[in-house]
Amino acid sequence: MSSLRVNPYPMPDLLAALENLQQQQNTATLELSSGSSINKPSDNPGGAAQLTRISDLSSQVDSYQRSISSISGQFSTAGSTLDSVVTVLQRAISLGVEGANGTLSNSDRAGVATEVIGIQNQLLSLANTSYQGQYIFAGTAITQPFVVDPSQASGVRYTGNNGTNSVTIGNGYQLQANVPGSQVFNGPGADVFQAINDLITSLRSNTGIDTAVTELGTAVNYVSGQQVFYGNALNQTQSQQTYLNTQSLGLSQQENTVGAANLAAVASQVENDQIATSATLEAIAKMPQTSLFDYLK
Repeated sequence: MSSLRVNPYPMPDLLAALENLQQQQNTATLELSSGSSINKPSDNPGGAAQLTRISDLSSQVDSYQRSISSISGQFSTAGSTLDSVVTVLQRAISLGVEGANGTLSNSDRAGVATEVIGIQNQLLSLANTSYQGQYIFAGTAITQPFVVDPSQASGVRYTGNNGTNSVTIGNGYQLQANVPGSQVFNGPGADVFQAINDLITSLRSNTGIDTAVTELGTAVNYVSGQQVFYGNALNQTQSQQTYLNTQSLGLSQQENTVGAANLAAVASQVENDQIATSATLEAIAKMPQTSLFDYLK
Protein backbone atom coordinates (compact mmCIF):
# COMPACT_ATOMS: atom_id res chain seq x y z
CA MET A 1 0.00 0.00 0.00
CA SER A 2 1.48 3.31 -1.07
CA SER A 3 1.48 6.39 1.14
CA LEU A 4 1.03 10.07 0.21
CA ARG A 5 4.08 12.10 1.13
CA VAL A 6 3.28 15.65 2.26
CA ASN A 7 6.01 18.30 2.13
CA PRO A 8 6.10 19.79 5.63
CA TYR A 9 7.98 22.87 4.37
CA PRO A 10 6.32 24.00 1.08
CA MET A 11 7.46 27.61 1.42
CA PRO A 12 10.60 27.23 -0.79
CA ASP A 13 8.51 25.70 -3.56
CA LEU A 14 5.90 28.44 -3.29
CA LEU A 15 8.54 31.18 -3.40
CA ALA A 16 10.23 29.56 -6.39
CA ALA A 17 6.86 29.32 -8.17
CA LEU A 18 6.17 32.97 -7.35
CA GLU A 19 9.52 34.05 -8.78
CA ASN A 20 8.95 32.01 -11.93
CA LEU A 21 5.50 33.56 -12.40
CA GLN A 22 6.96 37.04 -11.97
CA GLN A 23 9.59 36.35 -14.62
CA GLN A 24 6.92 35.04 -16.99
CA GLN A 25 4.81 38.14 -16.41
CA ASN A 26 7.76 40.46 -17.02
CA THR A 27 8.60 38.70 -20.28
CA ALA A 28 5.00 38.71 -21.47
CA THR A 29 4.50 42.36 -20.51
CA LEU A 30 7.62 43.31 -22.47
CA GLU A 31 6.32 41.40 -25.50
CA LEU A 32 3.00 43.25 -25.26
CA SER A 33 4.69 46.66 -25.10
CA SER A 34 7.25 45.98 -27.86
CA GLY A 35 5.07 43.78 -30.04
CA SER A 36 8.06 41.49 -30.48
CA SER A 37 8.72 38.01 -29.17
CA ILE A 38 12.49 38.65 -29.37
CA ASN A 39 13.62 41.42 -27.04
CA LYS A 40 17.09 40.13 -26.27
CA PRO A 41 19.37 37.70 -28.13
CA SER A 42 18.85 34.92 -25.60
CA ASP A 43 15.12 34.85 -26.40
CA ASN A 44 15.92 33.39 -29.83
CA PRO A 45 19.57 33.65 -30.98
CA GLY A 46 18.84 32.69 -34.58
CA GLY A 47 15.82 34.97 -34.82
CA ALA A 48 17.74 37.83 -33.18
CA ALA A 49 20.45 37.53 -35.84
CA GLN A 50 17.81 37.64 -38.57
CA LEU A 51 16.20 40.72 -37.03
CA THR A 52 19.57 42.47 -36.88
CA ARG A 53 20.13 41.80 -40.59
CA ILE A 54 16.61 43.01 -41.44
CA SER A 55 17.12 46.14 -39.34
CA ASP A 56 20.39 46.95 -41.15
CA LEU A 57 18.72 46.55 -44.55
CA SER A 58 15.78 48.69 -43.44
CA SER A 59 18.15 51.45 -42.34
CA GLN A 60 19.81 51.39 -45.76
CA VAL A 61 16.45 51.61 -47.51
CA ASP A 62 15.42 54.52 -45.27
CA SER A 63 18.66 56.32 -46.14
CA TYR A 64 18.06 55.87 -49.89
CA GLN A 65 14.48 57.10 -49.51
CA ARG A 66 15.64 60.25 -47.70
CA SER A 67 18.14 60.93 -50.46
CA ILE A 68 15.45 60.49 -53.10
CA SER A 69 13.10 62.81 -51.23
CA SER A 70 15.73 65.55 -51.15
CA ILE A 71 16.97 65.16 -54.71
CA SER A 72 13.45 64.86 -56.16
CA GLY A 73 12.66 68.29 -54.78
CA GLN A 74 15.77 69.67 -56.46
CA PHE A 75 14.90 68.04 -59.78
CA SER A 76 11.36 69.40 -59.64
CA THR A 77 12.58 72.90 -58.81
CA ALA A 78 15.15 72.83 -61.62
CA GLY A 79 12.58 71.54 -64.10
CA SER A 80 10.00 74.18 -63.22
CA THR A 81 12.70 76.87 -63.34
CA LEU A 82 13.67 75.88 -66.87
CA ASP A 83 9.98 75.88 -67.81
CA SER A 84 9.89 79.50 -66.70
CA VAL A 85 13.08 80.26 -68.64
CA VAL A 86 11.52 78.91 -71.82
CA THR A 87 8.33 80.91 -71.19
CA VAL A 88 10.11 84.24 -70.73
CA LEU A 89 12.36 83.57 -73.74
CA GLN A 90 9.29 82.94 -75.84
CA ARG A 91 7.88 86.23 -74.60
CA ALA A 92 11.15 87.91 -75.61
CA ILE A 93 10.78 86.41 -79.10
CA SER A 94 7.26 87.85 -79.35
CA LEU A 95 8.59 91.24 -78.32
CA GLY A 96 11.38 90.94 -80.88
CA VAL A 97 8.87 90.24 -83.63
CA GLU A 98 6.86 93.21 -82.45
CA GLY A 99 9.95 95.40 -82.40
CA ALA A 100 10.84 94.36 -85.94
CA ASN A 101 7.59 95.91 -87.20
CA GLY A 102 8.64 98.82 -89.38
CA THR A 103 5.63 100.87 -88.35
CA LEU A 104 6.86 101.28 -84.77
CA SER A 105 8.30 104.61 -83.77
CA ASN A 106 11.68 104.87 -82.07
CA SER A 107 9.87 105.62 -78.83
CA ASP A 108 7.70 102.51 -79.16
CA ARG A 109 10.75 100.39 -79.95
CA ALA A 110 12.53 101.81 -76.89
CA GLY A 111 9.53 100.74 -74.81
CA VAL A 112 9.83 97.21 -76.20
CA ALA A 113 13.53 97.21 -75.37
CA THR A 114 12.72 98.22 -71.79
CA GLU A 115 10.38 95.28 -71.47
CA VAL A 116 13.07 92.95 -72.80
CA ILE A 117 15.47 94.33 -70.20
CA GLY A 118 12.92 93.26 -67.58
CA ILE A 119 13.01 89.77 -69.11
CA GLN A 120 16.80 89.83 -68.94
CA ASN A 121 16.56 90.50 -65.19
CA GLN A 122 14.04 87.67 -64.85
CA LEU A 123 16.41 85.28 -66.59
CA LEU A 124 19.24 86.27 -64.26
CA SER A 125 17.04 85.62 -61.24
CA LEU A 126 15.91 82.25 -62.60
CA ALA A 127 19.50 81.21 -63.36
CA ASN A 128 20.33 81.94 -59.71
CA THR A 129 17.52 79.79 -58.33
CA SER A 130 18.39 77.95 -55.11
CA TYR A 131 16.93 74.92 -53.39
CA GLN A 132 17.36 74.40 -49.65
CA GLY A 133 20.08 77.03 -49.57
CA GLN A 134 22.08 75.66 -52.52
CA TYR A 135 22.25 77.24 -55.99
CA ILE A 136 20.91 74.67 -58.46
CA PHE A 137 22.93 75.86 -61.47
CA ALA A 138 26.28 76.62 -59.78
CA GLY A 139 27.86 73.24 -60.47
CA THR A 140 29.46 72.21 -57.17
CA ALA A 141 30.22 75.81 -56.16
CA ILE A 142 28.38 77.49 -53.29
CA THR A 143 28.45 81.02 -54.70
CA GLN A 144 25.79 82.74 -56.81
CA PRO A 145 26.45 81.37 -60.31
CA PHE A 146 25.47 84.32 -62.51
CA VAL A 147 26.35 87.98 -61.91
CA VAL A 148 25.98 91.15 -63.96
CA ASP A 149 29.27 92.07 -65.65
CA PRO A 150 29.26 94.84 -68.30
CA SER A 151 32.73 93.74 -69.43
CA GLN A 152 31.21 90.55 -70.87
CA ALA A 153 29.61 90.58 -74.33
CA SER A 154 26.47 89.01 -72.84
CA GLY A 155 26.45 91.38 -69.88
CA VAL A 156 26.52 88.39 -67.52
CA ARG A 157 29.38 86.30 -66.10
CA TYR A 158 29.21 82.72 -64.85
CA THR A 159 30.96 82.36 -61.48
CA GLY A 160 30.04 78.75 -60.76
CA ASN A 161 32.07 75.74 -61.89
CA ASN A 162 31.55 72.80 -64.21
CA GLY A 163 31.36 70.19 -61.46
CA THR A 164 28.50 67.77 -60.93
CA ASN A 165 27.22 65.98 -57.84
CA SER A 166 25.87 62.47 -57.57
CA VAL A 167 23.63 60.84 -54.99
CA THR A 168 23.29 57.19 -54.01
CA ILE A 169 19.65 56.07 -54.24
CA GLY A 170 20.13 52.32 -54.12
CA ASN A 171 22.68 49.56 -53.63
CA GLY A 172 25.31 50.43 -56.25
CA TYR A 173 22.90 52.93 -57.84
CA GLN A 174 24.21 56.48 -58.18
CA LEU A 175 22.42 59.26 -60.01
CA GLN A 176 23.86 62.54 -61.32
CA ALA A 177 22.16 65.28 -59.38
CA ASN A 178 22.80 68.44 -61.39
CA VAL A 179 23.92 70.09 -64.60
CA PRO A 180 26.21 73.13 -64.25
CA GLY A 181 24.77 76.47 -65.33
CA SER A 182 27.54 76.92 -67.88
CA GLN A 183 26.00 74.01 -69.77
CA VAL A 184 22.36 74.96 -69.21
CA PHE A 185 22.54 78.65 -70.13
CA ASN A 186 25.75 79.04 -72.14
CA GLY A 187 25.56 76.37 -74.81
CA PRO A 188 27.72 76.64 -77.93
CA GLY A 189 25.89 78.98 -80.29
CA ALA A 190 22.97 79.09 -77.88
CA ASP A 191 23.96 81.42 -75.06
CA VAL A 192 20.76 82.58 -73.37
CA PHE A 193 22.19 85.79 -71.97
CA GLN A 194 24.03 86.64 -75.16
CA ALA A 195 20.84 86.16 -77.17
CA ILE A 196 18.72 88.39 -74.92
CA ASN A 197 21.45 91.05 -74.78
CA ASP A 198 21.72 91.02 -78.59
CA LEU A 199 17.97 91.58 -78.87
CA ILE A 200 18.15 94.57 -76.54
CA THR A 201 21.03 96.04 -78.58
CA SER A 202 19.16 95.41 -81.84
CA LEU A 203 15.98 97.06 -80.60
CA ARG A 204 17.89 100.10 -79.45
CA SER A 205 19.72 100.46 -82.78
CA ASN A 206 16.83 99.19 -84.94
CA THR A 207 19.21 96.88 -86.79
CA GLY A 208 19.52 93.10 -86.89
CA ILE A 209 16.34 92.47 -84.91
CA ASP A 210 15.35 89.47 -87.03
CA THR A 211 18.78 87.91 -86.48
CA ALA A 212 18.45 88.44 -82.74
CA VAL A 213 15.01 86.83 -82.77
CA THR A 214 16.43 83.80 -84.59
CA GLU A 215 19.22 83.63 -82.03
CA LEU A 216 16.63 83.59 -79.24
CA GLY A 217 14.77 80.77 -80.96
CA THR A 218 17.98 78.72 -80.96
CA ALA A 219 18.41 79.45 -77.24
CA VAL A 220 14.84 78.31 -76.51
CA ASN A 221 15.41 75.01 -78.31
CA TYR A 222 18.69 74.51 -76.47
CA VAL A 223 17.21 75.12 -73.01
CA SER A 224 14.30 72.83 -73.84
CA GLY A 225 16.88 70.13 -74.56
CA GLN A 226 18.47 70.69 -71.15
CA GLN A 227 15.10 70.05 -69.51
CA VAL A 228 15.32 66.43 -70.67
CA PHE A 229 18.02 65.70 -68.07
CA TYR A 230 15.82 66.76 -65.18
CA GLY A 231 12.75 65.01 -66.56
CA ASN A 232 14.64 61.73 -66.95
CA ALA A 233 16.26 62.09 -63.53
CA LEU A 234 12.89 62.69 -61.87
CA ASN A 235 11.45 59.61 -63.60
CA GLN A 236 14.36 57.52 -62.34
CA THR A 237 13.90 58.69 -58.76
CA GLN A 238 10.17 57.96 -58.90
CA SER A 239 10.80 54.45 -60.22
CA GLN A 240 13.43 53.81 -57.58
CA GLN A 241 11.11 55.16 -54.87
CA THR A 242 8.47 52.65 -55.93
CA TYR A 243 11.02 49.84 -55.78
CA LEU A 244 12.27 50.91 -52.34
CA ASN A 245 8.71 51.13 -51.01
CA THR A 246 8.17 47.54 -52.11
CA GLN A 247 11.46 46.48 -50.54
CA SER A 248 10.60 48.26 -47.29
CA LEU A 249 7.24 46.50 -47.13
CA GLY A 250 8.91 43.13 -47.74
CA LEU A 251 11.41 43.74 -44.94
CA SER A 252 8.61 44.74 -42.59
CA GLN A 253 6.77 41.52 -43.39
CA GLN A 254 9.95 39.51 -42.76
CA GLU A 255 10.39 41.24 -39.42
CA ASN A 256 6.85 40.34 -38.42
CA THR A 257 7.31 36.73 -39.49
CA VAL A 258 10.52 36.34 -37.49
CA GLY A 259 9.83 38.32 -34.35
CA ALA A 260 6.21 39.47 -34.05
CA ALA A 261 4.55 38.44 -30.80
CA ASN A 262 1.18 36.68 -30.74
CA LEU A 263 -0.45 39.48 -28.79
CA ALA A 264 -3.69 37.61 -28.06
CA ALA A 265 -1.82 34.60 -26.67
CA VAL A 266 0.58 36.79 -24.70
CA ALA A 267 -2.27 38.81 -23.19
CA SER A 268 -3.97 35.56 -22.16
CA GLN A 269 -0.71 34.38 -20.59
CA VAL A 270 -0.41 37.61 -18.59
CA GLU A 271 -3.95 37.17 -17.29
CA ASN A 272 -3.32 33.53 -16.33
CA ASP A 273 -0.02 34.43 -14.65
CA GLN A 274 -1.77 37.14 -12.63
CA ILE A 275 -4.39 34.63 -11.46
CA ALA A 276 -1.69 32.11 -10.57
CA THR A 277 0.33 34.77 -8.74
CA SER A 278 -2.69 35.79 -6.67
CA ALA A 279 -3.34 32.14 -5.79
CA THR A 280 0.28 31.60 -4.81
CA LEU A 281 0.34 34.72 -2.62
CA GLU A 282 -2.88 33.59 -0.98
CA ALA A 283 -1.35 30.18 -0.26
CA ILE A 284 1.72 31.81 1.24
CA ALA A 285 -0.45 34.06 3.42
CA LYS A 286 -2.28 30.99 4.80
CA MET A 287 0.93 29.21 5.72
CA PRO A 288 1.39 28.74 9.50
CA GLN A 289 3.75 31.36 10.86
CA THR A 290 5.94 28.70 12.47
CA SER A 291 6.61 27.14 9.08
CA LEU A 292 7.73 30.47 7.74
CA PHE A 293 10.00 31.16 10.71
CA ASP A 294 11.49 27.68 10.45
CA TYR A 295 12.23 28.33 6.78
CA LEU A 296 13.93 31.63 7.56
CA LYS A 297 16.19 29.93 10.11
